[in-house]
Amino acid sequence: MNTALITPESGEGPPGLYIHIPFCRSKCGYCAFTSYPCLDAPPADYLAAVEREAARMAASPWAQARQFATLFIGGGTPTIYEAEELAGMLRTLRSSFVFVDQAEITVEANPNTVTPEKLATLRAAGVNRLSLGVQSFSDRLLTAIGRSHTQAEAMAAIQAARAAGFDNLNLDLIYGLPGQTLADLRESLVIALECFPEHLALYELMVEPGTPLARGVEEGRITLPDDDRMAEMESMAQELLAARGYQRYEIANYARPGYECRHNLNYWHNGSYVGLGASSVSCLSGLRLKSVADPAHYASLVEAGEAPYTEAEALGLEARFRESVIMGLRLLEGVSLPRLAARFGLTPQAYYGTTLERLVERGLLVFSGDFMRLSDQALPVAHQVLAELV
Repeated sequence: MNTALITPESGEGPPGLYIHIPFCRSKCGYCAFTSYPCLDAPPADYLAAVEREAARMAASPWAQARQFATLFIGGGTPTIYEAEELAGMLRTLRSSFVFVDQAEITVEANPNTVTPEKLATLRAAGVNRLSLGVQSFSDRLLTAIGRSHTQAEAMAAIQAARAAGFDNLNLDLIYGLPGQTLADLRESLVIALECFPEHLALYELMVEPGTPLARGVEEGRITLPDDDRMAEMESMAQELLAARGYQRYEIANYARPGYECRHNLNYWHNGSYVGLGASSVSCLSGLRLKSVADPAHYASLVEAGEAPYTEAEALGLEARFRESVIMGLRLLEGVSLPRLAARFGLTPQAYYGTTLERLVERGLLVFSGDFMRLSDQALPVAHQVLAELV
């Protein structure tokens, strides 16, 4: 694969680096991500394979021509590995790729997979942002969705993170859980806010086909909040978080000023990124690569010196333009029209024509200065609006 033919283009900022760790202590019933329960110690050869793939990718002309702005280790549950194993991988990654000064380095963790010692080791290894998958501060709801941690463990993890020196902390929460009431969500949000996180990700529970959650809903064993209750939850959360100084900058993400997730902003700006690990995806200035999903197969391919990709696609100009519009509209500020013109030589008005006019007439899209954004009334139905622009 000749990555030397892929060159930087106008409007594309520094890329990000993503590492996928596909192992968890248990598989949650709602999860559709590539992850596998791991009751014993996770395989060391997997991290070795990631490091080997990192060295190969870092030596490519595409990566050699760039400095990376972010590193995100996600999963799964990365902290299922021992601290020294993760720290060793971090050292390899930081020595293989060139990073900008003060790059954002994030690790995802479940509350019951961290200790004060592990967090201190990660902080010393250069991790400067921690993302904790709390999901709820209700033990009743955590049990209902198959989470393996408790409220007490979540609080202990937050306290340990602060003690280890993490001053950029994200908490993941989910609303629309089975049996969740408006009061349940408010209680979780109040507890979260009492911990003063710099960032909150508040996701609507999605019923993904093929998951145990989907089967339970189909069979009538699981009842979810209806659309009216979901709208009440979203409205209450927005008001509460805004009153506490959190800015909603993306459909599901809130941050104190200056703490927006830089890694995810690169995705929403449809920037370039390198993905390493099983089921990871890379987008190298329009060349999209997807790795095999099975971690053992991935490791065997890498160790054999073979590319671990199962898919490769060179996206055309118009496809990249559409993706940039759709991803950019997830941001509350919207998508930058000058940036679109600089990168692709296209405008939404000319490209979408009457489809765009209809969305504007219905009050779903708004032009504001140099940006096109979703209107306030469109945010709750963003998926339907964006589907018309695919």
